[in-house]
Amino acid sequence: MSVRFLSSVAALALSAGTAMADYSLTILHTNDFHARFEPISKYDSGCSSEDNDAGECFGGSARLVTAIEEARARSNNSILVDGGDQFQGTLFYTYYKGKLAAEMMNKMGYTAMTVGNHEFDDGPEVLRGFMDAVEFPVLMSNADVSGEPQLADVLMKSTVIEQGGEKIGLIGLTPQDTDELASPGPNIVFTDPSDAVQGEVDKLTAEGVNKIIVLSHSGYGVDKVVAENTTGVDVIVGGHTNTYLSNTSDRAEGPYPTMVGETAIVSAYAYGKFLGELNVTFNDEGVVTEAVGEPIILDAAVTEDEPTKSRIAEAAAPLDEIRNKVVAETSDAIEGNRDVCRAQECSMGNLVADAMLDRVADQGVQIAIANSGGLRASIDAGEVTMGEVLTVLPFQNTLSTFEATGATIVEALENGVSQIEDGAGRFPQVAGLKFTFDAAAEAGSRVSDVMVKEGEDFVPIDPEKTYLAVTNNYVRNGGDGYAMFKDSPNAYDFGPDLADVTAEYLAANAPYTPYTDGRISKK
Repeated sequence: MSVRFLSSVAALALSAGTAMADYSLTILHTNDFHARFEPISKYDSGCSSEDNDAGECFGGSARLVTAIEEARARSNNSILVDGGDQFQGTLFYTYYKGKLAAEMMNKMGYTAMTVGNHEFDDGPEVLRGFMDAVEFPVLMSNADVSGEPQLADVLMKSTVIEQGGEKIGLIGLTPQDTDELASPGPNIVFTDPSDAVQGEVDKLTAEGVNKIIVLSHSGYGVDKVVAENTTGVDVIVGGHTNTYLSNTSDRAEGPYPTMVGETAIVSAYAYGKFLGELNVTFNDEGVVTEAVGEPIILDAAVTEDEPTKSRIAEAAAPLDEIRNKVVAETSDAIEGNRDVCRAQECSMGNLVADAMLDRVADQGVQIAIANSGGLRASIDAGEVTMGEVLTVLPFQNTLSTFEATGATIVEALENGVSQIEDGAGRFPQVAGLKFTFDAAAEAGSRVSDVMVKEGEDFVPIDPEKTYLAVTNNYVRNGGDGYAMFKDSPNAYDFGPDLADVTAEYLAANAPYTPYTDGRISKK
């Protein structure tokens, strides 16, 4: 059946006088907010009040409140949902954990959300505290949480809501590799997304629910696979890959919505820069007959809600002394965009890897590897504040030194480029190393020409030799697929905070000049 028009059979039924009641629903949605309660710059980093007053900033909770109110006024039947990753990304999360996110989401009147991988960054206990504080269901279908006392019997796979006189089924979805991406602990078993969704669809359908929306924090690629491999899913609200879908922008990764069969997939980039607005019409049988919309950009044209702006300013007060401190200066913007840093050498990756290596070089460390998923923003030219550094490196990761053979380092690089086509955060930024990769080759056989710096020269890596290396504690303990580092000899995970190390390196080299030098090359 066409998604735009009723089928000819349905049209004949209408002409014969059979009553069929269309049901229209506006789905307002956000994803990957990452604690951007204040407005952001075009680099997805902090934006000064002066720049905000000049109309150069985007997003922030105060604009989001206004945009949601205006969108609700355009519709007589709407829900507001989130695709996960409210947690982590700025000092607001470091200081308040999930409390401010819960307060703001309650204020905005969210209907439901799914668990993102970053909701597990501080373990199940912090997620449970957030769930206890919010006034809406938090969902996750593709995991067995029965062995985790904080979440068992509390975190539901799906739920049914009554909306505009109809029942709507909502299903949550999180990355299957969340155990590699965050800290869910040993008691949660993550499972296949398509199987999990189909299981919940079948259960909901048996209960007479024929309108089903999946809130998915699994990425655009996985969303399309789930749509292809399941039946009965009407809409997937996406997250995780920060995918921007649009019918008007040449920067979009696909149309809004992206149709896979009869399933409409939507995603609204990240960081509160957009509010997704999808208008869906269902026929009497719960089939989508029309799905149209476009993400709304939250730029200066959207007025900030003053009470919300005041509340965020109040919450920001304890953070200001830390983040307003100018720590360095940079001659040019430092490129930290995820689309760049998760696919190739980038200047932010070089800065962070260089800073890591510089800090421990006097210990004989030769190699630094930084996961690009740990780089969360760019920095613009001029003065660099600690707040900007913390926006780039918000995770409170510490430096970890360890021993690894040349063969293990190569294995780690192979892991780093193994999911480049998905924009995965495991892509390695390096220092003291050079390597080449071929993204078209089979994963596991993509890396070649690995060279290690010995003195002033680069020499081929020796698979049998033991090297001293540095990374962050997340990667050293197996995060982002780096399982080969978990049992490394002489590992020490309790070095200084990576943000502090980077800030001090910037200060020591001020004014800093961002650069790339070909240490990572593509075939």
